[in-house]
Amino acid sequence: MMLRTVAVLGLGAALAGCSVYRESTSPGMDTSRNWRRTATDVDREKLRNWRKAWSEALPLARAADARRIDGDAELFDPDRAQADAMPPAGAYRCRTTKLGGGGTAVSAIVTYDWRPCTLVADGQVRHFRIAGGVQRPDGNLFPDVKARAVFVGTLEVGDDAAPLRYGLDNKRDLIGYAERIGAARWRLVLPYPAFESKLDVIEIVPAG
Repeated sequence: MMLRTVAVLGLGAALAGCSVYRESTSPGMDTSRNWRRTATDVDREKLRNWRKAWSEALPLARAADARRIDGDAELFDPDRAQADAMPPAGAYRCRTTKLGGGGTAVSAIVTYDWRPCTLVADGQVRHFRIAGGVQRPDGNLFPDVKARAVFVGTLEVGDDAAPLRYGLDNKRDLIGYAERIGAARWRLVLPYPAFESKLDVIEIVPAG
């Protein structure tokens, strides 16, 4: 009888754990609202300081690899934005460059491999997701001004099966902005992410 009771209690705890996981990863972002009403206070502050993040990250990255930074002005010039910031829905390739990291284990500039990514239309909003890799941003691009769309989302890491719901963990929450920087080239800029850098720049180009 005692063993059966323990087994039932163990099963109950496991089910409760599953319920908590489902709750924390279930969709919760209202894409009908303006991004300002969705973003946390912490993230709105990060976005206000986007230029400060560039000014801190770029000199460190340039000192580590000037050829990479100066050889791609479209991607790494903070003031490169063009009109029509919102990318069309579709399949893309994405490549993340982390700028301004420090310490013995993290370089001041790290570029990841290209990964498949998608943009799915939800009215005027686009749901953005990178597939594969250790760090996978997942969230929504909201219309803002003509030369900028605002990203609000979270970071899926490692073997996570689904991203956490936005607003549950400041270290996983992400905010940034998307800009068009070429004829068919965009970037997503994430100021002050929690891990490894002062600024992440995600290059977005059509797949194929």
